[in-house]
Amino acid sequence: MTLVASIAAPVTGLVSLVPADALPTLAATERPVADFSDTPWWLSLIKAILIFVYLLLQVVVVIWFERRVIGRMQQRPGPNRFGPLGALQTLADGFKLAWKETFVPKNADTFTYLLAPMIAGAAAFIAFSVIPLGGTVSMFGHQTPLQLTDAPVAVLLVLAAAGISAYGFVLAGWSSGSTYPLLGGLRSTAQVISYEIAMGLALLAVFLYAGSMSTSTIVEAQRGMWFVIPAFFSFVVYVVCMVGETNRLPFDLAEGEGEIVGGYHTEYGGMRFAMFFLGEYVNMFTVAALASTLFLGGWHAPFGIGLINDGMFENGWWGLLWMTAKMWLFMFFFVWLRGTLPRTRYDQFMRFGWKFLIPATLVWVIAVAFIRAAQIGFLGSNTLLATISVVVIVAVIALAVAWKWDVRREQLAQRPAPPTEIDPFAGGFPVPPLPGQTLREPSLMPRGRQVSATSSSSGHPTTADPTSDKEPDNG
Repeated sequence: MTLVASIAAPVTGLVSLVPADALPTLAATERPVADFSDTPWWLSLIKAILIFVYLLLQVVVVIWFERRVIGRMQQRPGPNRFGPLGALQTLADGFKLAWKETFVPKNADTFTYLLAPMIAGAAAFIAFSVIPLGGTVSMFGHQTPLQLTDAPVAVLLVLAAAGISAYGFVLAGWSSGSTYPLLGGLRSTAQVISYEIAMGLALLAVFLYAGSMSTSTIVEAQRGMWFVIPAFFSFVVYVVCMVGETNRLPFDLAEGEGEIVGGYHTEYGGMRFAMFFLGEYVNMFTVAALASTLFLGGWHAPFGIGLINDGMFENGWWGLLWMTAKMWLFMFFFVWLRGTLPRTRYDQFMRFGWKFLIPATLVWVIAVAFIRAAQIGFLGSNTLLATISVVVIVAVIALAVAWKWDVRREQLAQRPAPPTEIDPFAGGFPVPPLPGQTLREPSLMPRGRQVSATSSSSGHPTTADPTSDKEPDNG
């Protein structure tokens, strides 16, 4: 809830600074556009089942799609035996996982070990409940939106569900009673928390442009122009964060096979492993659907198509087609990244999130807040001049930061290069060479020379006996 409050506070603060004559307009847009007044409870239950089946079918197709596309990228066929073009291979893998023998490690905490995959699998479905898949349609004689539910803070519900999924990872790593799962769980938790902050800050710009956190209201606010244009930087930050949130290459550091075997799910097999697998792919569709909703107009048709025959190809069930197509654009992006980029180093990935993404997004949110304040007349009656002034000030600040960055890089480049030949025992401990360095013959210590060392506990020097084979006792 701390993250939720930190995201909602700037939006509330901006609304409180708006002139009184502009408040009715913003207050009107804060109400959700989706109308559920003609949706009985049994119809909501049917829609929930349909969304569940929709996601399961999408997961089955995207696994096959990923293996085929990466196979073509790497000049190999991919699955091509079970079914036409290997289309039934995913079903065969599912049956194999279902019939595998289940086990619980000896040192595991049994209850938490069994609970963790359930949390990871269920949290991904929760977030999809507020995603509008289309406009209002007729189902069983009732007019209902293609959306399970909506709320004035629906986007925050998605972020909260993403935060809950982190519990599944860390509990799986801790409860397994093994070293590598614990390291993977810690990595995954730190990764999700770090990039969730930048993701929440990136979404603030969308909230400021739409004047609401309701998903249906945000989609309706993009009828004239998609938010990817005025909030392009937020879109780029969100795309980077969604790859980190879903533990996908090049950011699958919680599952690094060369470092920590399989990460948090190393000790899982059968259907328990399948729950983590399912949760990861459903989460991919969730972040893709949220990106489509917030930046690409949601279920609205692309520019030009929505104008044909007074929006004939945008109303009704057509919205489901456009929403699915936009999500699959992000699915191809996920697959393309996995087939082309290598895994990043963990410290570089975390440093990029904390030292670049979060500060840069903070500056961007402040700039958008001033731009929106100028557009509604808070900075004066001449809104165009105020907006241009804010843009110029932000550009000057960005150039100053870039110049400082270049100066820093030049200073680092002028540092003396490390020696090409090193003595591995120069500091008293064996040190491996860096890339490009060679080892020099270590200096031989004359026999009979006394070696003094500093005790790590008392700080008093000690003297070693050169004739003794034992190490000096430093306390």
